[in-house]
Parts: sequence; structure tokens; C-alpha cells
Amino acid sequence: MSQPLQLVVFSDDWGRHPSSCQHLIRLLSAQHSVLWVNTIGTRRPTLSFDDLGKAVVKLGQWLKPSSGSGQLSAKVRVITPPMYPGFRSRWQRWINTRLISQRVNQELDANIDRGKRVAIATLPIAADLVDQINVDYWVYYCVDDFSTWPGLDGSVMKQLDQKLAGQVDRVICVSQVLQGRMAQFGYESQVLTHGVDPTYWQGRQSTNLPAWWSGLEGPVLLFWGLVDRRLDTVICKALAEQCGTLVLVGPRQSPDPRLVAHRRICMPGPVGYETLPALAQAADILVMPYADLPVTRSIQPLKFKEYLATGKPVIARRLPATVPWADAADLVDNAGQCVQLIKDRIGHGTPFGQQQARRRLGGESWMSKAEQFEKIILDSVYP
Repeated sequence: MSQPLQLVVFSDDWGRHPSSCQHLIRLLSAQHSVLWVNTIGTRRPTLSFDDLGKAVVKLGQWLKPSSGSGQLSAKVRVITPPMYPGFRSRWQRWINTRLISQRVNQELDANIDRGKRVAIATLPIAADLVDQINVDYWVYYCVDDFSTWPGLDGSVMKQLDQKLAGQVDRVICVSQVLQGRMAQFGYESQVLTHGVDPTYWQGRQSTNLPAWWSGLEGPVLLFWGLVDRRLDTVICKALAEQCGTLVLVGPRQSPDPRLVAHRRICMPGPVGYETLPALAQAADILVMPYADLPVTRSIQPLKFKEYLATGKPVIARRLPATVPWADAADLVDNAGQCVQLIKDRIGHGTPFGQQQARRRLGGESWMSKAEQFEKIILDSVYP
């Protein structure tokens, strides 16, 4: 049995969407106690309907007493400290550092558990907290290059990213591209790619589908995830105009207006994680039509391995994260290739060779990834 730890996690809101950190921590909470700290987003808020809705939800969280979720282990506590909605200026970060550190340290002092305290951060905005939180060890779990994300202040994100990497005891990256970025900063890191639970995505019947699904004109091409400017507008329009109905499931974050207005592109918004396997089985093709951009070259999309696990035909942009699985899916470089492959795959299913290549997903389980993540930390904390 491993040494127990107290994990203090600074990340996205627990339960809002199943991020890689949530997958890992949910499994590690069986052995280690967890204090999960919901943070505000890294993008500057606007007066859009979506952003105003998020603000209302966040305000409600601040006004409620902190409590754990009924879906979590008894060892997990979730808190949402009040924060100023911005990190661009030094005075904004100064305010947030004090608000967050005071709330977190109070929670730690009130709950004395065995084991060393290890802070895990997935967001560069935690850079100013390293010297303020009462923990023994810091880990930067680097999941994205936020300096290249649309809608973010790239120079500030790069500054915070480099600062955080230089202050922590260990950096764990989800891709070799991000590991290379850390090396450019002058810091060593280890790579731990995302996992998947194949059985969750297999054999789910397409029953109890959302009402909007019945009105779609087939064939149906399905994408799920954040709908934003990382999507390739040319490819998306070509799919909608030449192949079928393109369904983009997930929260919208300033997507190209040409996609929003297109009559053959459906954007129903987010759905529950439990609904995605049924949608996948009801769709004809699963697509990942990202543009080839600095931000997409560094991502390690959770959805890609989830797509593969469904058994459905998968067509995705050729990117560093997808190339290792080129034998398990169809990878494309442009709209023409994408359209032709979709026409070839509709009605014929996933080729036998790709089905065989996907068998190695069995070695990519989240349990395996959680064990590797835990070992990296324990080997450092208890050498």
C-alpha cells in the first residue's frame, strides 16, 4: 500500500466536464485525501450570454458553504474561493492570491490528515500561489499551452506558465510537444498521455437520445468538446455542404459566426457525459475537424481516444497527438481529404485493420494512468 497523501488540486470546476485531472483524482481519492479548489477561467470574461451565465453560476458557488459532491469519495472536499475575474494585471493576481490562499489554508488547518501535502495545478494562474499555500510539495500537471489559446492574453499566460514551471518540484506534461516547450524554458518534465475507459464507450445503445437528435438530416457527423476558433471553418463547412449534418456538441466559446449560421451545422450546446456514448453510437462518423494551429499542435484531446474506443469510424486532423494512432483512424490534412474519406466510410464502418489497431487502447486505461501519476509523485515525495 502506498503512503497516503493530502492532495490539494487547483483546476477547473469539479463536475463541469470530465477533464483528465478529474479522471486521475477521482481514482487517486480511493487512497489519498483530496481538497479540490475550483478556480475561475483563464479567459477574460465578456458580456456574452454564455459568459454571463457562467458568472451567475460562479456567484452562486461563492454564496454557498463549501461541500463535497455526493458522487465523490468521502475523502474528497470541494471548495470555491471567491476570486476577482481576471489575472492579467499584477493587482488582480495580488487580490486573487490572497483570496485563494486564505481560503485554502483555512480549509487545510481545519482538516488534519495523515501524509504529506502535495499541491497539483493544471492552470498557469496558480503561479502566484506556490509560496502562499501550506503544502510540502508542488506538481505542475501541464495539460495545454494556454499562451496560444484563442481569447487569452498570450503574453501573460506564457509568463505565468514559465513562472509556475520554475517554482514547482515536478512538471508532468500530457504530450511531447508540451515537454519540448518546458525544455525551451529550461525545465525537465515527464510525459503522461491521457487515458480512456474503453468499456464506457462500447456497446451503448442509442436510446433516450435528446429530442433535437430526431430532427437531424443524415448522415450525421459528430464532434464533442469545446466549440471555438480552434475548429477549421473550411473543413466544417465542407462537411456540412457535401457530406451530411455536422453536429458540434459542447459549450460554445466565440466560434466562427459562419459555422453558427450554417443550416447544416447543429450546435445543441453541452450534454451530460453519460449521454455521449449513445450519441456516438447513433452517429455515422466521429470527426475532429481542428485547424492546424500552434494551439492544436500542443493539445492532447481527451475525445480522440474516446472516439477510438466507440468502435465507430473516426476522421481527425493530422496533429502530433493523433499521429501515433494513424493506424487506428483516418487522419487528414485538408477539407478535400476529409470529404472523400467520409464518403468512403459512410455505410461501410471501421476498417478491420483500424479495429485491430485500436486493441491497444486496453493498455491506456485511466486506472493505469492514475497509477503512473501516483508513482511519479510518491517517488519524489518519499524517495
